[in-house]
Amino acid sequence: MKGKRILVTAGPTCESIDPVRYITNHSSGKMGYALAKMACLRGADVTLVSGPVDLIPPIGAEFVPITTAREMFEAVTKISDKQDIIIKAAAVADYRPKHISDDKVKKADNELSIELERTDDILAYLGAHRKPGQFLCGFSMETRDMLGNSRAKLKKKNLDMIAANNLKVEGAGFQGDTNVLTLITQDEEVSLPLMSKEEAAAKILDKILSLIQKEKA
Repeated sequence: MKGKRILVTAGPTCESIDPVRYITNHSSGKMGYALAKMACLRGADVTLVSGPVDLIPPIGAEFVPITTAREMFEAVTKISDKQDIIIKAAAVADYRPKHISDDKVKKADNELSIELERTDDILAYLGAHRKPGQFLCGFSMETRDMLGNSRAKLKKKNLDMIAANNLKVEGAGFQGDTNVLTLITQDEEVSLPLMSKEEAAAKILDKILSLIQKEKA
């Protein structure tokens, strides 16, 4: 992959409620970091944009730490037009609190409601603004109708491929070191068995390269 410029996003985002609390998800960042590592080992020029995780960025990758969905959107769109391949493995919050309290929200006897607003849809933006020849891969974490929901996302967001998994399948969860993926393109679905996330990352990169070569041919 020498000479290829690859952007990988990883980890969760954190959306503040007040100075103490925030909304986030269970993403560990391990899949995205595995992708960045394997791409670096293949000689690619890798940029890793990551939310807060307890992982060390791979040697050789340009590391861009972010916290919020808005920060990730700005970091990604700033450099997206320079990338040959973009792999969006991050679990970005779909919603954030509409109003962030300057002070800690105190506990009261009554119920509390938090008004939420949509965050920027990074993948949809990338699909709408992709440069000619750029390869765009997304991820889809589902709990039901994985294939149907992932195919809808593939089409709606103008992607070349989606790496989909089902949270309810053993070995495919957020925090683990393994994954069970299905690689979905316009023409096919390739089911991968249980394997380490680094092995899965290698399979994803192999598939991306084969699709790029097929397109050129």
